[in-house]
Amino acid sequence: MAEGKKTGGRVAGTPNKATTEARQAIASFVDGNAHRLTGWLDKVAEGVQDADGAYVVAPNPAKAFDMFQSVVEYHIPKLARQEHVGDDNKPLVIEHNVNVFGELLKSIKMQRQAE
Repeated sequence: MAEGKKTGGRVAGTPNKATTEARQAIASFVDGNAHRLTGWLDKVAEGVQDADGAYVVAPNPAKAFDMFQSVVEYHIPKLARQEHVGDDNKPLVIEHNVNVFGELLKSIKMQRQAE
């Protein structure tokens, strides 16, 4: 470095090329295998039975959900935590409504109750 100043490399805020390419490759794989991924997750959630009906792999909806979340992390980036504060005279009011996985959880719960 010359006199403490940056003289080369990426401009601040420019994404890393390798990271960008890796994310794109994972996204392409997930998109191209979404139909298979659904089947795999269903098998984990519902279990796998042999011809006699005995479970070879026990049902594990929680594991299926964890696996789904791990794939989603590569497709949708995690958001950083932030702290928001108001002042003494006007406190900050935040309304937060998120239901990203609500339908999935409800479906898994209904399947477990039906069994």
